[in-house]
Amino acid sequence: MVQAALLGLCPECGAKTLFAGPARFAPRCDNCGLDYSAFNVGDGPAAFLTMGLGAIVIVLAVLLELAAHPPFWVHALIWVPLTCLLVVLSLRVSKGALLIAEHRNRAAEGILADRGDRS
Repeated sequence: MVQAALLGLCPECGAKTLFAGPARFAPRCDNCGLDYSAFNVGDGPAAFLTMGLGAIVIVLAVLLELAAHPPFWVHALIWVPLTCLLVVLSLRVSKGALLIAEHRNRAAEGILADRGDRS
């Protein structure tokens, strides 16, 4: 699953057709026709990455500040592009991994069964 997420491979046939942009899914697989729009990846990967990568970047920025006391523009020059790059690259992998997991687990919208317990 890790290799498929890293390379953007279709979870059905393994063709490299999962993405149409840096972090945007293709509408469907050109090889086997699997409809990627049927999967609901949502904002989970983006929220997780915002918190996780944000915490890492903040710790690194504080350590740099404590060690070298650079001017503010140096922080902006280092951390803004690095954060953007890390988020885009990580978002692609995490969105791909979540779609592949949904496909493998045959995830679907939850429906409560009617058990006849009408009180």
